Amino acid sequence: MHLIKSFHQSMNSILFKILILFPLIGLNSLFSQTWKWQEEKGKHIDLLYADKKIARYVYEKLDPQDRERTYKPFHHVYQSDGQNFLTKGPGGKYTHHRGIYFGFSKCSAVNGDGKKVNVDTWHCKRGYQTHEKIINQKADKIGATQTVEIVWRVDDGTIFVTEERTLSFSILNDQSISIDFRSKLSTDQKIVKLDGDPQHAGFQFRASNEVAVSKSKMTYYIRPLSGKDEKGKTKNWPQNKDMTNLPWKAQSVSVGGDRYTTVYLDHPSKPKPSFYSERDYGRFGSYFKTEITPSTPLHVKYRLNIAHRERSPEECKSLSHQFLKAQ
Repeated sequence: MHLIKSFHQSMNSILFKILILFPLIGLNSLFSQTWKWQEEKGKHIDLLYADKKIARYVYEKLDPQDRERTYKPFHHVYQSDGQNFLTKGPGGKYTHHRGIYFGFSKCSAVNGDGKKVNVDTWHCKRGYQTHEKIINQKADKIGATQTVEIVWRVDDGTIFVTEERTLSFSILNDQSISIDFRSKLSTDQKIVKLDGDPQHAGFQFRASNEVAVSKSKMTYYIRPLSGKDEKGKTKNWPQNKDMTNLPWKAQSVSVGGDRYTTVYLDHPSKPKPSFYSERDYGRFGSYFKTEITPSTPLHVKYRLNIAHRERSPEECKSLSHQFLKAQ
């Protein structure tokens, strides 16, 4: 009897521990599935989900001795391993191409001497962009949002555009990453004209330099009218007149031995016409021309969806509908 009683007490103890500890383990697992920001002061801020790195905001101040590397802030996106970048940073083929970025190669401005100058915030010639401050930064179980102030400067330091740039991140049910990009450009100058061409202006995405070095012939694009194209084939405006005012476009590349598809979703509220460009080495996006004044700032919004797999044209179209419906 004593042996049976001892056995029952032992089993009860084990059951008690299971009942107590299992929910705690479950709760810990649940709490770990959250977003958070992690900063290396003065250099970059990483965004993590469930302790895995998803994106990075690179914001080092301009260093005249290291100008090429530090002349504009941008956002990186990590590969699914959370260790290596899916996107390209400084250096490599076309050093000015950086992850998720925004700028124009032809900007009219007035310098500190009151003279009109042409500034290039794409290649950062005769001007550059600098991070000024974090306006808002939050993260929870649902997603993460970061709003930063970036100023566009003439080479003498004169500010001619102040940008409020917001990126919002979330994980969809299919485990793809959704990134909403919003930007507001304001100026104190009488008028600032923004121009360029589809290859050197606007909102663009650049995949890892690995694509340019050895994987460009594995890149393919998906378009609203023609669907999935052959690997290595590209279409660009003005050679291809249908590359205008597209609701979406998708790029599929091979990086780190895996396939990633980025769907670029455009919003009809921004200036039109917009002209699209794509390259087999991994850069694609669109541009438009416009002008801003103190009373008429520019507002733009886009969405990127990044999946660790291939996508069909039907999926891309559905993502576009979801984006427009959400706005």
